[in-house]
Amino acid sequence: MNFKRQAREDISVNMTPLIDIVFLLLIFFMVSTTFTQENHLSIDLPEASADAAETPVEAIDVVISAAAEYSINGQVLLNSKPETIRRGLAKALGERQSAPLIITADAKAPHETVVFAMDAAGQLGLVNISITTRQPAE
Repeated sequence: MNFKRQAREDISVNMTPLIDIVFLLLIFFMVSTTFTQENHLSIDLPEASADAAETPVEAIDVVISAAAEYSINGQVLLNSKPETIRRGLAKALGERQSAPLIITADAKAPHETVVFAMDAAGQLGLVNISITTRQPAE
């Protein structure tokens, strides 16, 4: 007897649905992902220590009281306008191109007063600015 063999079908896995699902997942993750771009300021923060640092002789010292009164190198300014502060710093700077600036503000002084002093220093091209602090009592 001559039996006919049945033709065997090739067993294969259809990859099309699997690829569709992978692409849908890829699109889903691409759309749902948030890309945050963080901007950081480059700030060199001072460290407080128990030892007092020596003040350079040529440094300009700006003292701001709680009542927003300015004093540059021991001379009290007439008012607290930004233009007056700039002129006082220019006079203290003299012929020098740059000098270290030390800002000492009372803890109760308005933040605006320190910003005015820093802005006036920036307009004159002073870049070496230090803000003094005190060591906390233990």
